[in-house]
Amino acid sequence: MKALVIGATGATGKELVNLLLESNDYSEVSIFVRRATGKSHSKLTEHVVDFSDVNSFRELITGDVLFSCIGTTLKDAGSKEKQWKIDYDIPAEFASAAKQNNVNSLVLVSSYGASAKSNVYYSMMKGKLEDYLQELHFSQYIIFRPEQL
Repeated sequence: MKALVIGATGATGKELVNLLLESNDYSEVSIFVRRATGKSHSKLTEHVVDFSDVNSFRELITGDVLFSCIGTTLKDAGSKEKQWKIDYDIPAEFASAAKQNNVNSLVLVSSYGASAKSNVYYSMMKGKLEDYLQELHFSQYIIFRPEQL
């Protein structure tokens, strides 16, 4: 199978990429990043992209499983609007393109307490993303909600 990964440079994404590269279940692993990682492996293809323009690289979003690990903190983003772009817009647009390109499975790393009805901004944003992705009707859709630390 071919895996696609967004959020490959974060803590979870790095570990996931290493596991996918070691797995016999995956013959190809494509990561989409803002900056080159310098990582090298025979199964790895790295795409340095501008996430604000998914249409400019839409044809590269092909494979069997999309793993979405992308996310940031409000502090790192600098504003709720910028955090929304990273935590909602990018994975939503990427997943939509993946679905249009016949990617069958989506695995989302979400958040503890995610709910579109939450009064907590971050939890509401993650819940709305989960709901949006559900509406894309991937053949398989798996959500991981890590426990709160």
